[in-house]
Amino acid sequence: MIKRCDVLVVGGGLAGLRAALEAQANGLNVVIASKLYPVRSHSGAAQGGINAALANHPEGQNDNPGLHAFDTVKGSDYLADQDAVEIMTAAAPDVIYQLDHWGCPFSRLANGRVAQRPFGGAGFPRTCYGADKTGHYILQTLYEQVIKNHIETLNEWLVISLIVENKTCSGVIAFNLQSGQLEIIEAGAVIVATGGSGRIYGKSSNAFTSTGLGMAIAYRAGVPLKDMEFIQFHPTTIIGKNILMTEGCRGEGGYLVNKNNERFMKKYAPDKMELAPRDIVSRSIQTEINEGLGFTDPAFGGYVYLDIRHLGADKITERLPGVVEICTDFLGINPIKEPIPVQPGQHYTMGGIDTDKDGVTEVQGLYAAGECACVSVHGANRLGGNSLLETLVFGQRAGAHAAQYVAGRAKQKFNESLPDYFLKQQESRLQQLTMGAGPDKIGAGTENPYQIRNELNKTMDALVGIFRTESDLKYALSGIEALKQRFRKIKAPGIFSSFNYHLLWVLELEGNLDVAEAIVKGALARRESRGSHSRRDFPKRDDVHWLKHTLATYTKEGAVLSDRPVTITKFQPQERKY
Repeated sequence: MIKRCDVLVVGGGLAGLRAALEAQANGLNVVIASKLYPVRSHSGAAQGGINAALANHPEGQNDNPGLHAFDTVKGSDYLADQDAVEIMTAAAPDVIYQLDHWGCPFSRLANGRVAQRPFGGAGFPRTCYGADKTGHYILQTLYEQVIKNHIETLNEWLVISLIVENKTCSGVIAFNLQSGQLEIIEAGAVIVATGGSGRIYGKSSNAFTSTGLGMAIAYRAGVPLKDMEFIQFHPTTIIGKNILMTEGCRGEGGYLVNKNNERFMKKYAPDKMELAPRDIVSRSIQTEINEGLGFTDPAFGGYVYLDIRHLGADKITERLPGVVEICTDFLGINPIKEPIPVQPGQHYTMGGIDTDKDGVTEVQGLYAAGECACVSVHGANRLGGNSLLETLVFGQRAGAHAAQYVAGRAKQKFNESLPDYFLKQQESRLQQLTMGAGPDKIGAGTENPYQIRNELNKTMDALVGIFRTESDLKYALSGIEALKQRFRKIKAPGIFSSFNYHLLWVLELEGNLDVAEAIVKGALARRESRGSHSRRDFPKRDDVHWLKHTLATYTKEGAVLSDRPVTITKFQPQERKY
């Protein structure tokens, strides 16, 4: 089967839905291909809120987009491209007003305006929220608009390869999970919006669907991955499951305490305390644990307490109902009466597919937006509340530019032989995986892919975490290279069939290995500490040598690194103090 459209959006989360809506608003035929039903996207797991300088909060009446931009650049440890940051923060108020008009159920102040709460690294309370289910509410709101506008969605279609010739993208090859067949989708433009790659790690707040495959398909097609060494660890994930405890807990006034019942953040960020940026709070918690001032669980390691009991039952029930549900269901505790055991966990990928401010990549006709992309507006550390904003601002911009690109070309004439060539190439590759056929005999070995995945998770957790050293990173890199070789000797994951998730997970593992290598090579090369990248052997930020982006280009021999200057407009780098 060959399907044709003007714009294909790969991924049904917030960035993908917003891109699709914008492209269709420009009069084009748009299709969304998603491995999940869109409302199951990991975008729905975002809890705390979305930033915009609305100045609604009584303590934030002097807020404005310029101050939002400064907080974002400072939070990024000055690695964010400031032109892109200014675009995002200037657009933020209109994003909220549009969501409001579309029916997003934001929490309200007494005067009826959209409520805002304090968040880490922000100078004013500018995080708009819907209780602690903001991402879920926005996702449902956008999907309603997709249905209203009759945009076609191909649910449970996994895109496994781009169709690229002469640095131009003209479609994709997708695995239709329902039929068990490979399909061709030809498109004038393709927008990749597949989310983050958190499941490269074991201790992660990300859904199990958040893997590196989306980044990997663009990476293999010739688009560099940018700033992959910058991995955000959220300070407060519950022990055992590493499910997120929203930053809204601290925004509403929650405390972090060690085993001595001490609010230890006064040692690390005396002005901001629990509302310092996430990289600082995560390092502070891990330092407390490493110094024996945390609690210890024999199965899940060190932790501290997140205490919200003093907020009172009414406030907790109104503003943090999801936290109560998660603690009850997964920990068996009531956070209204008991403190919550938390530890840092991998949460967000600051790096991603290299794009400009309109989602444009080095491959003509190929765009990226959301967490899988790197504009870069987060630099070395993302502020809470900016991720949902990024998906909507740059999803919209990618959709608009893709529409202009398609409309500006002559009537698309597809190379009739090219899609079939790529289809046969992918069929051969999957035949090797499933049958052990072909010259490489992949799938004919004895290696268990799930053991490879588990070892990758352990390697990343232990050696590429909050604190890093050259020796650990070199050991991690050699380990990943060995896992890539072992992957070539895996046991076959079964024949093509309907809903062959075993095959899907193997394909995602292959993508994870490629992306993990880029993360580690970038971390090993960057001989400084900046934002979430904390090198014990290079503890200082080095603007002379490292005020630049890392670019990883794919080769069959592994990632090759280069760099690019950071765009600075208004805010000269200075020491970060909170």
